[in-house]
Amino acid sequence: MRKRSVWLLLAAIVAALVLSFAFFIDKVTVSASSIALSEQGWKANFSEPLKASAIKDGTIYLVDQQGKKTKANLQLAQNGKSIEVNELKPGSYTLYIKREAVQGGFFKSMSTSKLSFTVHKDLQSVKSEQELKEYFAKIKKQNETMYMATEESAEESSMDSSEKSAPSSSGGDAEHSETNNQVEGVDESDMVKTDGKFIYSLLNGRVIVTDIQNPANMKKMVELSYDAEFYPTQLFLHENTLIVLGDRHVPYDYEETSGEVSNKMMMPFNSSTNVRFYDVKNPKNPKLVREIGAEGYLNGARKTGEMLYFVTNVMPNFWMLEEGGDVELRPYTFDSAKEEKTSPMSLSDLSILPGTMEGTYSVITAMNLANPEQSQVMTKGYLGGSNAMYMSKEALYLTAPIYMPSTENENKSSVDMIWNPRETNTEIFKFKLDGSDVKFVSSGEVTGMLLNQFSMDEHDGYFRVVTTKGFAWDTEELSENNLFILDAGMKKVGSIEGLAKGERIYSARFMGDKAYMVTFKETDPLFVMDVSNPSAPKVLGELKIPGFSNYLHPLDENHLIGFGYDTKSIPGENGSPPRIITGGMKISLFDVTDFANPKEKDVEILGGQGTYSPLQYDHKALFQHRDKGLYGFPVTMYKSTNKEGYGQYAGEGAMMYEITAEEGIQQVANMIKPTKQQYENWDELVQRMVYAGETLYTISSKETKSYDLNTFKEISVVTY
Repeated sequence: MRKRSVWLLLAAIVAALVLSFAFFIDKVTVSASSIALSEQGWKANFSEPLKASAIKDGTIYLVDQQGKKTKANLQLAQNGKSIEVNELKPGSYTLYIKREAVQGGFFKSMSTSKLSFTVHKDLQSVKSEQELKEYFAKIKKQNETMYMATEESAEESSMDSSEKSAPSSSGGDAEHSETNNQVEGVDESDMVKTDGKFIYSLLNGRVIVTDIQNPANMKKMVELSYDAEFYPTQLFLHENTLIVLGDRHVPYDYEETSGEVSNKMMMPFNSSTNVRFYDVKNPKNPKLVREIGAEGYLNGARKTGEMLYFVTNVMPNFWMLEEGGDVELRPYTFDSAKEEKTSPMSLSDLSILPGTMEGTYSVITAMNLANPEQSQVMTKGYLGGSNAMYMSKEALYLTAPIYMPSTENENKSSVDMIWNPRETNTEIFKFKLDGSDVKFVSSGEVTGMLLNQFSMDEHDGYFRVVTTKGFAWDTEELSENNLFILDAGMKKVGSIEGLAKGERIYSARFMGDKAYMVTFKETDPLFVMDVSNPSAPKVLGELKIPGFSNYLHPLDENHLIGFGYDTKSIPGENGSPPRIITGGMKISLFDVTDFANPKEKDVEILGGQGTYSPLQYDHKALFQHRDKGLYGFPVTMYKSTNKEGYGQYAGEGAMMYEITAEEGIQQVANMIKPTKQQYENWDELVQRMVYAGETLYTISSKETKSYDLNTFKEISVVTY
């Protein structure tokens, strides 16, 4: 009996040791794409670094589809956390990873010991529904081995803000406003467009046409009616065609089998981005001539020349595959010129992008606007997802996050996982534009996350991008900021890395051979970078000032306007560090004539804490009249108080400034409506400002007002 007790005690001790050992073993996770192109190579990312000798000692190796080891060029990158494979011929391959390949492998376990992928010479169309099912099955398995990243990066990654204005192709007579676009010649959709005779505005889901030919007697011409399923969100104006983009909930068709609804469609509704084309030759009576749509939420829309392009993101219900349902994994499209219902895209129009494993399609739609009623619509779907979008006249760029693997340890709680999201890199996909023909060119990966579309730029055949690596609030591993330059084939040729540690990017702007970047945590460093030599970019100068700029706008070659916030430092108590809080809205005029010594030439601060403008998150809210040197924006004003926190609401409206290199920032009009209200009224908030001839117009959901553009005296108002 005593011997049995001893054996039981020993068994318990051994079990405890085994459990303790397992408790301290880290699981090494891996992420990699299932598709690669021979010219670009293939890459796998690990949560733990591999040994420098792993390739040489054979603990990590590659075999081809015949099971033979290949002589491909394997290289370790990113301090051993990535392995890159180049010089691969088209075919199927498998990378084998032994536990000994990982540093400290005795205390590690692998989430997988092999990674399979296929190499193609060019991007291939999807061959079968089975190929789609296998792709989504891999995504599901990969997601199960890594905790999902939170949307922390979303807050630090998608507030849009601009390059030079593009000429409009609308057909009015008077000189008039154009949308503040990022790239000259590439128009962006917006909530207000004008041709100098009429204002087309999208207000609270209503599209309203206002006659402004007589500023003293403006008239509401018509309000376009919509069904409950369609909610308009953006506008374009092309000659005599008004283009309305909106969200639509589209009912899927059901298949009936033996009188019962089959499980072909697991979800009865899904969101679609639909585009409606109106003939507005007679603005009093717009005629709907066509409607097209692509499943998914709108990522972005652009118009250049006579071509319209828009991109949607859609994630099919692939998680329902395990329930046995015959789920449709293809995106749906719609064209009223063909049929009255949605239909899934052809497999030949779908491709899997290299470099990522995302369960989201980027659906790119192109259409010639010369004849909206009869033009052919071209739609292509690309698996790989997309976040930010940038477009020049010749190319379209989409970005997708690459979530770097994170070591999972049983000590890590779910709370830790939520508040410590994984580090993220970015894959950038380039598409060549030739009318309605959209063709994938290549892709490239950069370290870190992008802020928005202004983090990207194309110039003289090179693509430039700025990113933030890590998170500004992470005190253990400080964030840092980078600039990368890629060639026409999306291969990295130059970089500047490790700028402003502990901070993140708040705004960026590329202007020819110069790049400007604002980071922030306690002060606002403005970096001036020379990118004239793509293989050797360099920092020329840096300026540190209080506050930060959300949006940078070029005034001329040697001056920038920054729009953002003033900041204040509140002393900490009991030895704690000071707190940084925002104050009023800040306008800065930066003089970069001497690139090595940038200066804040002039500054204007509006109101107190709580003051804000749509311009601080939407570059299209900026009004500009270049000939007159005028810059304006909507604003909601709060007065400063002696107490901490928001000030007292002081009214809303718009401000107008004359900004010149010689005279600096000069206020020329305060169009803020005085009020005794305690809170702002959404219907009265100015959304946009435009001009036609010598008249300025402010547009809100409630009304449009006209002002003399020289005296800024109110002329008239039309209410809705």
